[in-house]
Amino acid sequence: MSTESIIQGRSIGSVELGLIRRFLSENPGWNRTRLSRELCVAWDWRNERGQIKDMAARTLLLKLERRGWIALPAPLHCPDNAGRNRVWPGIEPDRTPIIAALSRLLPLSVRPVDTDANDRALFRSLVARHHYLGLRNTVGENLKYLARDVQGRVVGALLFGSAAWKTQPRDAFIGWDAPCREAGLTRITNNTRFLIPEWVRVPHLASHVLARVTRRISDDWQAKYGHRVYLLETFVDRSRFRGTCYRAANWILVGQTQGRTRNDRYSVIQVPVKDIYVYPLSRNFRRELGGTAYSRSEGRADR
Repeated sequence: MSTESIIQGRSIGSVELGLIRRFLSENPGWNRTRLSRELCVAWDWRNERGQIKDMAARTLLLKLERRGWIALPAPLHCPDNAGRNRVWPGIEPDRTPIIAALSRLLPLSVRPVDTDANDRALFRSLVARHHYLGLRNTVGENLKYLARDVQGRVVGALLFGSAAWKTQPRDAFIGWDAPCREAGLTRITNNTRFLIPEWVRVPHLASHVLARVTRRISDDWQAKYGHRVYLLETFVDRSRFRGTCYRAANWILVGQTQGRTRNDRYSVIQVPVKDIYVYPLSRNFRRELGGTAYSRSEGRADR
């Protein structure tokens, strides 16, 4: 390998590949988890809280294998696709219909669920059973939220996870080229699930919940992962939804997907076109994300 490549935010050249290959040859008993952790220790690859970035290392190793640069040990577990959207066991919420004006439910509580085992079980069950996409295992940095009304009844659930690796409308809105995107992607999070249960029929509830989350999510990310996020994104299936609640909560429509999957090398796999919405969490979000887009509102380059 004569040149370096930026993969998963790291510069990978002959020295880095040599270390990985040496780990593989000298430690045939290591599984992929052990390999990724040892690599993090060797590189001192940690997040802002000092925790090793083993999931990022695992993704990097998979990308190297796909390029044919290394051969990883066989995975210990090979989950099938049928299990990806499985129904999780958990606590089923009270499904008594809630039909009322929003004012009757206030004040709402919108809080992360990571520290409470019962809330985690409730979240898994709720999203897996009642969201049309189900619930998959969450990989990488993520936050889960439950929204409750003044009586403590669950009225919503949200999941934020890893941002999309590359999408032209979003990247153009920020002003990203490829190196900037590599460096700044962890400062964006994707709202991959948003559920208002079917038995909850409250006008303007969804946009109110979104507004509550946007006011706190960057602080919550800082508390959990040691760094802030500066932009939210989401992808709305145009064949199912109009994105009304996102627009009402002041999210910005920046474009549409091309109706292709990330694995579609020959432009033949058709998937629903999705609207791409973003929500800046900071006035200087482009500067924080390393973007170079021209800011018309300020009349200058926002760097």
